[in-house]
Amino acid sequence: MSAVAFAALVVGFVVFRQLRARPFRPVAALITPAVFGLLGIAGLAFGVASVVKVHPLTVLSIVLLAASFVAAVVLGALRAGTVRLWRDGSGRLLRKGTAFTTGCWVLSFGVHWAFGLWIDHADGTGLLGTASLYAYIAFGLSAQALLLRRRAPALEALGSFRSA
Repeated sequence: MSAVAFAALVVGFVVFRQLRARPFRPVAALITPAVFGLLGIAGLAFGVASVVKVHPLTVLSIVLLAASFVAAVVLGALRAGTVRLWRDGSGRLLRKGTAFTTGCWVLSFGVHWAFGLWIDHADGTGLLGTASLYAYIAFGLSAQALLLRRRAPALEALGSFRSA
């Protein structure tokens, strides 16, 4: 249970940070997804090991895992559209999530939870679905960060000081 509590704290911190106005740094925006990617690799290794010690992975569990990652990318792209980007009076590029961003996060975690249960049920044993949380977040955050990075030059080209 402590691993679930730790995961909830980490995820809560990431969501909290996204709802605060803060400078948008295109390179730094990729650091958090990279950290979650490393945690995700470890989680997936643990999840696979928890299944294969009883029986081989099923095709269904692999397909469901891949589908969950596709859903993470789609929901990350959706979230990117809800994040405000703007320039402050000094010209710094800022970002801040909205209430819709929070709703997208809640939807995203609900989707992961459902896929996780489905994957673990399809396996009949192990924790692959549950252990894929960090990889799921890495895919979603990567999509979100890359799309925000694509929006930022438009603000620079327009010299916009309004939200975009």
